[in-house]
Amino acid sequence: MFMNSNLANKIGRLIAERRSKAGLTQEEVAEKLGIGFEAVSRIERAKSIPTVLRLFELADIFSCGVDELLIEASNRPIDQASEIAKMLSELTIDDRQMILETVKSLHGRLKQ
Repeated sequence: MFMNSNLANKIGRLIAERRSKAGLTQEEVAEKLGIGFEAVSRIERAKSIPTVLRLFELADIFSCGVDELLIEASNRPIDQASEIAKMLSELTIDDRQMILETVKSLHGRLKQ
């Protein structure tokens, strides 16, 4: 079975972060999913990648949307822009302007 290791790493790390923020152990998540904690460990360590159904179950456990899990793990510029927009929306106008100027400066440097 083909598995994109970069995607598996990002999803695994994201699930571990979400689990930790929710104050849950691997055992508790496994119990909610009806699987062994080893399966949760394998997902978090990128040894396996969750199915679409499992992503929906994890989103329910973490009280988030499946789209959030997928967008946060995505390398697509449109998804990354969406994630940045979400973060910016939590800031003041002045802070957003500062970040925009910083990004423009970095873009100019990195584009060279």
